[in-house]
Amino acid sequence: MFPLIGKTIIFDNFPDPSDTWEITETIGKGTYGKVFKVLNKKNGQKAAVKILDPIHDIDEEIEAEYNILRTLSDHPNVVKFYGIYFKKDRINGDKLWLVLELCNGGSVTDLVKGFLKRGERMSEPLIAYILHEALMGLQHLHNNKTIHRDVKGNNILLTMEGGVKLVDFGVSAQLSSTRHRRNTSVGTPFWMAPEVIACEQQLDTTYDARCDTWSLGITAIELGDGDPPLADLHPMRALFKIPR
Repeated sequence: MFPLIGKTIIFDNFPDPSDTWEITETIGKGTYGKVFKVLNKKNGQKAAVKILDPIHDIDEEIEAEYNILRTLSDHPNVVKFYGIYFKKDRINGDKLWLVLELCNGGSVTDLVKGFLKRGERMSEPLIAYILHEALMGLQHLHNNKTIHRDVKGNNILLTMEGGVKLVDFGVSAQLSSTRHRRNTSVGTPFWMAPEVIACEQQLDTTYDARCDTWSLGITAIELGDGDPPLADLHPMRALFKIPR
């Protein structure tokens, strides 16, 4: 049996999570993998864990998220990273555990939907606060040559103390010193910048960190209206209309 490896990390080298963490409830689903609430058996600390399947999920995405969390989560507007674990399971398949800060306040999408259910809208000062904090997180990523590439309300979480955290780096990209632009089309259609969409049809088209600024602008509309522009269209139709 060969050790399970990605391109740069050997998953087998990580500790088993069962000694430290116990799953207590399901929270939701990220871009890659399900998210659960966990309890630290040793000190009672609560956290969130994203459980990934390194066999079926894309190794590059797992490694990108791990590397970004490992190096860039020391910022107040980026979700804290508590460690990576590898759980061997011959019956259900081996799993990777990314243990993260628990953001009990939910996503800002949940928040705006809650306002709308009560017949209210999120106030401009609250929208401004959320956008400011998200921008601080994005500035931290961009200063470290990293593009999030999936900025939207579901990927901006709130803590019970009122903190705002960027999460879900499964499709994020790190720019090398020789390559300051990307040319792969990824993200969630309604929030995608035109130059990102263009990469699907035009192989010579590239984009840089400014695509996150576009996505945050769409998120601002989402927070004000409850949905991004073109949300009533099929996603493929939206991809056709956004660049126009």
